[in-house]
Amino acid sequence: MSRRWRIGGGVAAMLLALGLAGAAPAAAERLRAGTLTTATAPSPALGGDIDYTVYLPHGYDAAGDTRYPVLYLLHGRGDTMAAWTRVKADLDRLIADGEVPPVIAVLPDAPWSSRGNWFVDSAYTGADDPGRPVETALTRDLVVHVDATYRTAAHRGARLVGGYSMGGAGALRYALAHQDLFANALVLSPAVYRPLPPADSSAREFGAFGSGEQRFSDEVYQRLNYPALLPGLDPESPVRMYVAVGDDEWANPDPADAVHDLDYEAATLYNTVRRADGVAAEFRVLDGGHDWDVWRPAFVAGLKHLAGTLSVTPPAGLPGPAYGSAGTDWAGGVAAHPDGATTLGYAASGPVAGQPYAGGLDAVVSRLDGTGTRWTTQFGTPANDRLYGVVPLADGGVVAAGYTRGDLDGRHPGSPADDGFVTRLTATGQRAWLTQAGDPAKADRFYAVAAAPDGGAYAAGYTSGSFDGSASAGDKDAVLARIAPDGSVAWSRQFGGAGEDKAYAVAVDADGVYVAGSTTAGLPGTTALGGTDGWLARFDHSGTRSWVTSVGGAGDDLLGGVAVSSTGTVVATGSVGGEATAGGTDVLTVAYTAAGRQRWRTVTGGPGADGGADVVALPGGAVAVVGFTGSGLGVPVGGADVLTLRLDSRGRQLGAAQYGTARDDAADAFGEENVYATLGADGRLLVSGLTAGAVPGGALGNGDVFLATVDPTKGTP
Repeated sequence: MSRRWRIGGGVAAMLLALGLAGAAPAAAERLRAGTLTTATAPSPALGGDIDYTVYLPHGYDAAGDTRYPVLYLLHGRGDTMAAWTRVKADLDRLIADGEVPPVIAVLPDAPWSSRGNWFVDSAYTGADDPGRPVETALTRDLVVHVDATYRTAAHRGARLVGGYSMGGAGALRYALAHQDLFANALVLSPAVYRPLPPADSSAREFGAFGSGEQRFSDEVYQRLNYPALLPGLDPESPVRMYVAVGDDEWANPDPADAVHDLDYEAATLYNTVRRADGVAAEFRVLDGGHDWDVWRPAFVAGLKHLAGTLSVTPPAGLPGPAYGSAGTDWAGGVAAHPDGATTLGYAASGPVAGQPYAGGLDAVVSRLDGTGTRWTTQFGTPANDRLYGVVPLADGGVVAAGYTRGDLDGRHPGSPADDGFVTRLTATGQRAWLTQAGDPAKADRFYAVAAAPDGGAYAAGYTSGSFDGSASAGDKDAVLARIAPDGSVAWSRQFGGAGEDKAYAVAVDADGVYVAGSTTAGLPGTTALGGTDGWLARFDHSGTRSWVTSVGGAGDDLLGGVAVSSTGTVVATGSVGGEATAGGTDVLTVAYTAAGRQRWRTVTGGPGADGGADVVALPGGAVAVVGFTGSGLGVPVGGADVLTLRLDSRGRQLGAAQYGTARDDAADAFGEENVYATLGADGRLLVSGLTAGAVPGGALGNGDVFLATVDPTKGTP
């Protein structure tokens, strides 16, 4: 506890625990109750033992080799390890209901310094009750003992440290000072003060922050307090933190100390750590004071919030190396070749591999194999030039598409707006041709490209004006262009409604061309569903549209990826907002016949923002959907993670996985997808996208491009 007047709750907690133990057997069985056992851990740091209570979930003894995440729960000043036993029934219920995974909970007793040790290593040497190395004992000796004694998952992602009052201060410190041990922290009514505790705080009383004969040292307290820890955090090992406090915490009668009231200090803490690079924090204010009327419901809510990150399986990272420049780069496509080589496309804000840099963003295309990079071609203008797709050709070359704001082909001097472009590169990286097209005075972009059987291509995107002489229907119109093998525009189709219409994806089979995108006011021939709708259309190879349909719900939706499955079904993916079951957006995947009849529809998501970006056809009619997730659809890693879904030929989910870095991956700062996928020659997925984090080998700049090889049955690199 943080005040002298607070009476320890150990006796009351023990009585309550005994009451729980005496509950009706039938009720306990319905809850599949776990067990509480007291034990000791040897501590070389203390030269003695650490007493603790351990909670083992129902079925632990019969679970064979099953391993479990671990909660370390620290009690308040004056309390004992018995205090936390009152949440046993909550743990039983949360596990039985599937709201948290089965966990082991360790409740250490901390009797040193008259139970006012603040869970730190004390330098106080007073003869009456000298300080002890409590932090070292608990974070080193106890954790080692627990991992050796119980079937734990011994990695940081499977550990949570929590506490209330003095224990909340300890949990906060352990999470920040020991990122290698704890990835999750449950910080309840923490007795932390900035910059120093008020005069009546028990933090000054027991020598926890003392030095020599001095019970309290300003220097020691500030050195151990959370503001001093934040600059040293490793942003690649993020801590997820849940902070809660009561709205009726004790109010200091001295107005000068009002800023040290725990509700005020908790808000200060939250608004400090949420700005720290390496902490993802949530904050809640509950109705109640400095007692279990706050801590118990906060424990339940906080554990449910953090449960998605408590995983026996360690999170999967991105492989290195990173591709790009020292600045900000963007993913621009990936293509696989029969000889096992890969072509990677991206936009770079600086020179790559010694290539000339034109300025702004340049387009970069690199051919990679098992020995490294065969060749790199960089091209651009002083303005921005960005790739949005790379596809392979039968002769080993590639076709790439995107947009330019400059004179990329040498025939558009003084171009005032974006133009779409398509280029063909040979198997050795030489430019065969480049076509720049669009309204001379309006913005035009190509967002997708697909190879045509004759060596040409189909490019899809939008125009803000009149593409190739076509009439404009609204703010922006979708565009589909057929590019001949020599680079000329064989034909183009501009289509749209009164609003903003864009095409984001294109796929080709022997009989037709499929285009997917978004519309704000509906396309002619479709029914507006509400908000922004996704749409899917089919054209024949002469440019005649066979059908078009709107896809989505009442909210904002789009389709950003499309492919033709091995059974001829057209599968498109994107995001749906109006029917998201848990918040944010969800991944929407739909399948249609070549005649335009819907076969199935699948929505996958969690409480965060989730979206599909690309579809890859797999054997047997199955598909892999690649996108991003801000939820726990697999094992969460950072902010937005790369997402892989595997769906069978009927749209049933066969697996979901996510991987990434501590920062955002597969999505940009605006929450829009930036990830591409294709099927490699060995049957594995090749996934390339944007990462704001660091991959093995280190980051190159402020946003790099990754390339991962993914087993579609597992979904992770």
